[in-house]
Amino acid sequence: MEIKIIPCLSDNYSYLIFEKETNTLSIVDPSDFHACDEIIKKYKKLDYILNTHHHADHVDGNIKLKNKYNCKILGFKNDKNRIPGIDILLNENQMKKIGNLEFKVIFIPGHTKGHIAFYFKKEKIVFTGDTLFSLGCGRVFEGTHKDMLNSLNKLKNLPPETKVYCGHEYTKTNLDFCLKHDPNNALLKEKSLIINSKLSSNLPTIPTTIGEEKKMNVFLRYDDVALKQALNLKGSSDQEIFSKLRDLKDTF
Repeated sequence: MEIKIIPCLSDNYSYLIFEKETNTLSIVDPSDFHACDEIIKKYKKLDYILNTHHHADHVDGNIKLKNKYNCKILGFKNDKNRIPGIDILLNENQMKKIGNLEFKVIFIPGHTKGHIAFYFKKEKIVFTGDTLFSLGCGRVFEGTHKDMLNSLNKLKNLPPETKVYCGHEYTKTNLDFCLKHDPNNALLKEKSLIINSKLSSNLPTIPTTIGEEKKMNVFLRYDDVALKQALNLKGSSDQEIFSKLRDLKDTF
């Protein structure tokens, strides 16, 4: 499984997946036709488009790519009227193959009602769209804070070595927010050096891993005693801590 990161728009990432054995080419969330096609045309084909959710900055390239390459578009069944050109409707926990690569559909609502992640267990890779970011999580638009927390917990429970490919380059702002509310986290301080170095070299900070996020991402550390004390919410529930953090991030 080869993955190419394609920067799109101002801060989006689309991802090209190439499976050599069967010569199968797929792309995750093609937000911009031209940026994606610049990479795809080198392979002279495209078999599948995988959409995590229906937002325009994740599906804008769908129709033009489908028209050019006659590829199949995959998305969650409840978004059948919102994902342009959708062909294959996916169900929660469904196993699906693209070439010899098999992924599991993880239903992760909150950001949108039909958001999904693509989890490649064998390859230890997950595409999380706008739900789990490096050191952050997505805004809650169509679901509830409870939906988002439940969705993040599904991802949090994946094996720690799982590589996370998310939908945006939001890491620097997320880092600053995490450092503000978790200032004594030594791992976070070390990570900041790596992040700043990559960004200064105009390199993606992606992928991260589930293990790293559990140690440094405040949205996955809602049960940490020190974090609760820092928020003056020592006796609060996990849900209350998460909701408070998400609200604070919305105005950060």
